[in-house]
Amino acid sequence: MTTTDVINPATGAVFTTVPSLDLAATDAAIERAAQAFPAWRDVAPGDRARLLRRFAAVVDQHIDELAELEVRNAGHTIGNARWEAGNVRDVLDYYAGAPERLSGRQIPVAGGLDVTFHEPLGVVGIIVPWNFPMPIAGWGFAPALAAGNTVVLKPAELTPLTAIRLGELALEAGLPENVFQIVPGKGSVVGQRFVTHPAVRKICFTGSTEVGKGIMAGAADQVKRVTLELGGKSSNIVFADADLEKAAASAPSSVFDNAGQDCCARSRLLVQESVYDKFLSLLEPAVKSFRVEEPSSSTAEMGPLISASHKKNVAAYVEGSDVAFRGSAPESDGWWFPPTVLLAHSTSDRHWREEVFGPVLSVLPFKDEADAVRLANDTEYGLSGSLWTRDVGRALRVSRAVETGALSVNSHSSVRYWTPFGGMKQSGLGRELGPDALLSFTDVKNVFLAMGD
Repeated sequence: MTTTDVINPATGAVFTTVPSLDLAATDAAIERAAQAFPAWRDVAPGDRARLLRRFAAVVDQHIDELAELEVRNAGHTIGNARWEAGNVRDVLDYYAGAPERLSGRQIPVAGGLDVTFHEPLGVVGIIVPWNFPMPIAGWGFAPALAAGNTVVLKPAELTPLTAIRLGELALEAGLPENVFQIVPGKGSVVGQRFVTHPAVRKICFTGSTEVGKGIMAGAADQVKRVTLELGGKSSNIVFADADLEKAAASAPSSVFDNAGQDCCARSRLLVQESVYDKFLSLLEPAVKSFRVEEPSSSTAEMGPLISASHKKNVAAYVEGSDVAFRGSAPESDGWWFPPTVLLAHSTSDRHWREEVFGPVLSVLPFKDEADAVRLANDTEYGLSGSLWTRDVGRALRVSRAVETGALSVNSHSSVRYWTPFGGMKQSGLGRELGPDALLSFTDVKNVFLAMGD
């Protein structure tokens, strides 16, 4: 069996290896999941709920362990990593309430009784990215399991450790063997087999738009269901009547959190012309004081980028661009990059149009409300975003007009596990989280019972 090196992005050093499964091992895992499906589907709703609650409790007992793994493997700050592990626990708890509430409908018809059932699909394949390995895994496997499906989960090659540990904790919590399996390996092998294997009835994928399109095209051959959470180039719109001090103080974390490796990053900053200069003067000290430190430090607000190649890609967007100001980053081994603010002089500027996926913020002025909406929508993406204003009418008008799946007014919130999350346009297909997420892991069956004379 081949293995993959796991590297600490803060140091650039290899610290462990994990298996990289081949096609035969992937097929075997899928087949085990298919064999485990009938028994898991038939577990009573209350019993399935209890198992998921027990899984959540076991995760809660290992919050610190999971967080420390993510700090070493993904370079996340310890504060973020603890939140991410806690999010897995909370999502499991939330969907533990779902099996007993997965209700169908009774539809009035003539001559009998008509009812609907939500039937699980079978085996669900979940493909997880490297930027948020724990929570994005949980957003897929928790509702899938709650709906009665079995799960095969492929972690990213760069960040497999927390997923592998979650698979172990599921067994410790009492989930039946093969109901939830972690399948580490290359996307071209494991991920592609999820797409082509007929026993996998749904794919949940989070990653680049380019790869998502390939998965969607491949899934069409078997009419396989997909949920896709893809790229983003979200706007942070600041109107002149906003609380400028609060908007400027919060802007760095909206784009530099997780070193900008976030599809929801507000990487395009639109500021109304009349307050443009003032806002930049408020933003500069906030950027320069943003703490880029060893991620295990409790004061760190940002850690390193994920890899040497990714750092090179991010740097290419800054080279030759108009740099307004930059923060600082450690000058040490590892893949560190300082928070950077670039001035956009045209909407055709590459750093304005493309998803940098690093700690790079592009700034552009706008004239009025219509201009702000036009600029915000001038992108193939539509995942998240923010707007800042004291005018409630404007907040509602702009929120409805901006083409994005999640938008926050006077804040930068994108994800709550009890509300739906997903993108418009080329940012994705379908919704994760919230009260309706279970439905995308089921088929609706309609049953008519004729009434005799």
